[in-house]
Amino acid sequence: MINSETRGFVPSLNTVASESDLPAETDVVVIGGGTAGVSTALFLAEKGVRVTLCEKGEIAAEQSSRNWGWTRQMGRDPLEMPLTIQSLNLWRTLKDRFGIETGYKETGIVYVCEKNWEIEQAQGWARTGKDHGLPLRELTSREIAEMVPGIATSQTYGLHTATDGRAEPALAVPAFAEAAIRLGAKIVTRCAVRGFEKSGGAISAVVTERGTIRCNSVVVAGGVWTRPFLRNMGVHLPQLNIIAAAARVEVPGNQHNGPDFPMGGAAFGLRKRSDGGYTVGPRNINIAPITPDSFRLFSDYLPVFLKSWRELRLRFGKDFFDELMSRKRWSLDQVTPFEAVRVLNPDPSDWMLERALKGMRETLPAFRDAKVTHAWGGAIDATADGVPVIDGVAQVPGLYIAAGLSGHGFGAGPAVGQLMSELVTGTDTTVDPTPFKYNRFRSTRRFAPWEPRQASA
Repeated sequence: MINSETRGFVPSLNTVASESDLPAETDVVVIGGGTAGVSTALFLAEKGVRVTLCEKGEIAAEQSSRNWGWTRQMGRDPLEMPLTIQSLNLWRTLKDRFGIETGYKETGIVYVCEKNWEIEQAQGWARTGKDHGLPLRELTSREIAEMVPGIATSQTYGLHTATDGRAEPALAVPAFAEAAIRLGAKIVTRCAVRGFEKSGGAISAVVTERGTIRCNSVVVAGGVWTRPFLRNMGVHLPQLNIIAAAARVEVPGNQHNGPDFPMGGAAFGLRKRSDGGYTVGPRNINIAPITPDSFRLFSDYLPVFLKSWRELRLRFGKDFFDELMSRKRWSLDQVTPFEAVRVLNPDPSDWMLERALKGMRETLPAFRDAKVTHAWGGAIDATADGVPVIDGVAQVPGLYIAAGLSGHGFGAGPAVGQLMSELVTGTDTTVDPTPFKYNRFRSTRRFAPWEPRQASA
């Protein structure tokens, strides 16, 4: 049962101590303390770059600690496969490379399918995975039963990738931050960036609520806050948000009878946690709030909605009016929306979680008596094609964007940070950055920056 005492809490988020003083100058400012931003700071610091990360709230307090904790290659867009394969290569080395504990385990991931549309989707993933050399196994119902004893016999097709796995979101991203600090990065929490300044058309500084930092480059990795931040600075990014939900469950007296590996069914995704419980979330369903931006970006997003309508539930209500009334423009000496909402904490959808719990219990009878101990919501930043933007903005030299991770940010995060560090420093890239170009969208190709007000009159 999901009640008021279990709602809105993400268990066991590790905290990261903030730098007490704001540096006057640095090479790169990273905006956003989620997986992408912290990973970027980590790899820049490893290169010896002076980097300062500013986070309006706390490290990983939003979607970066609210996700399922899967580290997967299976089921990715073909354009993302090289990035996600590289990210798994990094996950395997992070502990030794940086001396950190992330809870990472290479357990494999299993999808089980019952309906024809699920099977067809998984078979498409299998073809993509095989094209990229993943160690995939397509499973019969008998092989599924051998891998998951006690599973419902209705699951007739399975897909297993041995090199996928799991990690602990509330542990991993703070661990990245601590490693970055040891390498010389400055991390300042509860410090919202209000905007940036330019000199000769190029980035010269950022202005925060606590003062100005002179810099040569800015990486905006603000998750769902990226579009409103850039919009105020005259930079267009087509990005909409979707609302997800998850819960922690316990199986009384039966903690060790569930699968050790993450598992996905038609209605649920499941991951064993290091604290003895399991994280479960609704699969193949998310809420897409209808907002004013839904109409502004209609032409960008219509193709993806027609393709993925089965996985989205449109919602009209408070979200529309909240965005309508939110401040769209501010000068750099004014309080911003980022200071008003330090941590975005959307309510988890009861019906979505009940759907996931029902699917889990029907598929895995060992979880029939599972109890919910925590339930939480999260907001995911999604691009029109479901592929992230990891690129510089040519019209504003020194400005870079790492956003639109579209629900893949935790697993892909290390490679996103590595790629962004390579782009910022102008070094050879580990993976081809072409699929992640900023100007691949029709609306961004038309973009021409304008000059925002630097201070109020």
